[in-house]
Amino acid sequence: MTDLDWTSRFDGLSKLDPKTRDYLTANSKVVKVPAKTTIFGPGKSPQNMLFLLDGTVRVQQSSDSGHEIVLYRIHAGESCVLTTACLLAYEDYSAEGISETDVSAAAIPRKVFDELVATSDGFRNFVFAAFSKRITNLFLMIDEVAFQRLDVRLAHKLVELAAGADTIAATHQNLAAELGTAREVISRQLQEFQRRGWIEQSRGKIAILQRKGLENLAQRNT
Repeated sequence: MTDLDWTSRFDGLSKLDPKTRDYLTANSKVVKVPAKTTIFGPGKSPQNMLFLLDGTVRVQQSSDSGHEIVLYRIHAGESCVLTTACLLAYEDYSAEGISETDVSAAAIPRKVFDELVATSDGFRNFVFAAFSKRITNLFLMIDEVAFQRLDVRLAHKLVELAAGADTIAATHQNLAAELGTAREVISRQLQEFQRRGWIEQSRGKIAILQRKGLENLAQRNT
């Protein structure tokens, strides 16, 4: 697949009429960003809408006290809801986006984005469908942070990160950011999991010893 037909990677965009697709591709460019690059951050105004072609981008927010929370991740075939919101409202970013891997994305200038939102039903429907889905997911995350037990959420996250493997490469700070809590809270809970014989900790790594114990606790999250 060439850069010229990148719209075919997005269900909504691939169904646009040929004239709109041609206009979209003719007025976009594919950009590449190495891993661990800050793509956008607080106080910056978006100049382009980015449609991710390859890689993963983590969108996170930091408090004045230095605590971080991962809001969501953007994967290949997705766009960024925060960028969409900022473009529509002419607002600056309130969070940062960091490439977790090498990334390639199609960049659509603000002017083209505004024009297509105003004139193309198909493009507008695609943008707002993606926006609505991500907003729903954010509300689910807020519900988890506010109302669900941390030990259950942590067990679920460990099972998810392990993905069948026996070792997870993650620091206590990484897990704290994922779950929207303090590192000290994560450390205490991991110590409890280790006491139960479910995990074993080493520097930057967590070994899964009894997956069933974690899975049973994680199921209380469903």
